[in-house]
This record gives sequence, C-alpha cells and structure tokens, in this order.
Amino acid sequence: MVSKVLRCTLFLLALLPMAGQAAGPLVLIGGAIKDDNAAVYQRLIQLAGGSQARIGIITAASIPPSQDPDAGTANARNSQANGEFYAALLETYGAQDAQWIPIDLDSIGNNSNPQVIEQINGMTGFFFGGGDQSRLTQTLQTSTRQDTPALAAIRARHAQGAVLAGTSAGTAIMVQGPMITGGESYDALRYGVYTSPGGDDLSYDMQGGFGFFNHGLLDTHFSERGRQGRILRLADHTNVPFAFGVDEDTALLVQDNPSLGQVEMEVIGSNGVFVFDLRNKERGTGSSYALYDVLASYLTAGDRYRPATQQFVIGTGKTSLRGREYYSSAMTATGDIFSSPNNSGANGRRNPREFVTVSVDLFDSQSTSTLGRTYERNPRFRVDLFKSSQFDSHGYQGVIGGKRVTSYVRMLMDMRPN
Repeated sequence: MVSKVLRCTLFLLALLPMAGQAAGPLVLIGGAIKDDNAAVYQRLIQLAGGSQARIGIITAASIPPSQDPDAGTANARNSQANGEFYAALLETYGAQDAQWIPIDLDSIGNNSNPQVIEQINGMTGFFFGGGDQSRLTQTLQTSTRQDTPALAAIRARHAQGAVLAGTSAGTAIMVQGPMITGGESYDALRYGVYTSPGGDDLSYDMQGGFGFFNHGLLDTHFSERGRQGRILRLADHTNVPFAFGVDEDTALLVQDNPSLGQVEMEVIGSNGVFVFDLRNKERGTGSSYALYDVLASYLTAGDRYRPATQQFVIGTGKTSLRGREYYSSAMTATGDIFSSPNNSGANGRRNPREFVTVSVDLFDSQSTSTLGRTYERNPRFRVDLFKSSQFDSHGYQGVIGGKRVTSYVRMLMDMRPN
C-alpha cells in the first residue's frame, strides 16, 4: 500500500507547474466584495497595467433574479447588468477600459464568435463575477470539458501575463483539482461526500474547474458561512493535502516572486484566508466520522504564504502574542462552531465567523486549547483547537487600516463526534 507521505508527495509533484512556465497573477476574492474595497480593486488594476489596464468582465455565472432565492435589491441584476456594473466600478478605480464580455447561457454561441475572441485578445486582465460556477463550465467549456475558443483565448492571455480575478463562483472555478459545488459543514461531517449537488449535502465536481489554481482545494464565503468542516471533509476524501478558504471582502493574490524563484501568496482586504495542511491527518475508526491532526493557519492583510516550502511570512505591523496575551483563559466553548444556517438570526446566520472568533481568542489567551461544538445534534460534533509546541503554533496581532487584526499559524485541530 502506498504510504500517506508518498501519496502527498506524488500529489504535490503533479501540482507543480512546468519549469519555465510563466503566467499572470491570480486575484481570488472570497465573495461579497464591497464597492469601497480599494485595497483589492486598486491592486487588481495595478497588476493589469495600472492606467493602461484593460479588463474584460465575465458574468456567465450570474443567476437570474427569478431563479435566485437569495437575490435582493443589491444583486438582482442579470448577466449584462452585472458586467456593466463591474466595468463602471473598475474604471472608477483607474482602469483605462473595462468591458463586459458578452458570453452567458443566453448567448452561448459567443464563446466562438471571432469578434468576441478579438475583444478577449485585447485585454490585460479578466474579472469573473459570482453566481453558480456550473454556468461557467456550460458557457466556457464544451460538453467534454474542453476549452471553447473563448476560454482558450483567456488562457493564452493569462499565459502571456494577463491577470485573472474572480469573486465567489468566479474564484471557485479557478481551481485545478476537485471543485466544491455545495454543502454545509455539519452535513459534510454527518453524511459524507457526493458528486451530485443536493440540499445541504457536500458535493463536488471531480473534474475541477478551469485549472489556473493548482495548489490545493479552494473555497469561498469561508468564515462567514463556517465552511471549515466541509473543505476538510473533502480534502480528506480526495487525499488533497492542502486547502484554502477565502473570506468575504478579501482576496488571495497568487503570483510568481522572481527573487524567490517560487510562487508567493498574499492576503489583501478586510478579513482573512485559511490555509489547511492535512499531511499529518489521521482519520478516526468509529462509526461516525472523525479527523485528527490537521494544521490550520489564518492569515490577514499583508501576510504571505509560500506553498512550495510551506513558509509563512507575517505582515509588517503585527507582533507576536506570546507572553502578551490579553486573556488568562479562552472563551466559553461555543455551541455553533460552523455558523449553522439552522441557527438563524435577523440577518441570516446568527453566528457568522464563529470559528475565527473562537480560534483567534485562543491565541489571545494563556490557554493552550479550546473547543466548539456544532449547533446540530444526532450526532453532535466537537472541534478541538490546540496551540502545539511540536508544530510551533503562533499568534500575531496588529492594527491594519485602523482595524485590529489577528493572524495565527499551525494551530492543531481535531473534529470528532461528541
């Protein structure tokens, strides 16, 4: 039998890009990006050429308001309206030109239209809007999941240095490996993994997305919707050793760093990005699902991560919390660690970002462990979080843009029935 270490090594080798391969940056936004998020939008414009930036907007993922139960006044726009909205917004942030690329399910033939291909070839960057990523595969790939001429042109422009940005579904579609298509964390732990979407069940597309992000699993709306459980269940199920969760109003920038000779990731925006390392994972042997020895890191604005060496670089202005923790003990155990949609409040989930609240509090306390439980029962699951001396768990805190933020690296975590 192939050992766990060897399986991870082979997977990582498969993910490595070909030597000498150059491509543009990725700006992966976790969704719900605010119009005034200058840090993300200005960085996107700068990467696309600054005052010479020409950005194509792709909104094929947009869900018509009549089909979207969550559509409100702010997002009740069709594909073209969404495209024109983003085009105008990007121009206000300094793009020379931003244009809607007219490809969606209502104009699917445009994925091979010579005029549209010519439009794509004139862009220095692309922005993929949110919605449903399956609509992107239907419009930009063939029935056998090959590139249409439009996607082939986008891929060629990216290989030549054009930046690719996406938000929500527009980020999820960038992944190379298995692509999450739905589900809640509790249902993932309780019922397992499926290949067909359905209700709150964890589902995924085995063929992945467009393949621009090749460093592990990728998920969005992450902390706000408590998606830690679902991404870890899928990473375990598919034997993918690394997984990344991007919070709302936040971007993960992925680009080559020539001075280092490797890819470097950077967090931009108001919240954070999770990096999960499952190389040492152990699965439980009982009748209910359990997973042990996962390393979780939470990075905030200015922090960097180098996937080839698993090195974290904490941003300027943040200092170590060791020896200067504010609390003597961690907060009382939470009963909604995965921000359940079944525990609803006036504005949706009653406890959004609960996992971040609990884990950040651990590093700002003198406690060495804390825990949280799922809101749902039968069975109820327990998540234990540890500061590990073996893995050098470490917390950092600083003020970024007038907001106090906390990052941490290599927190050990277990999930098991309780």
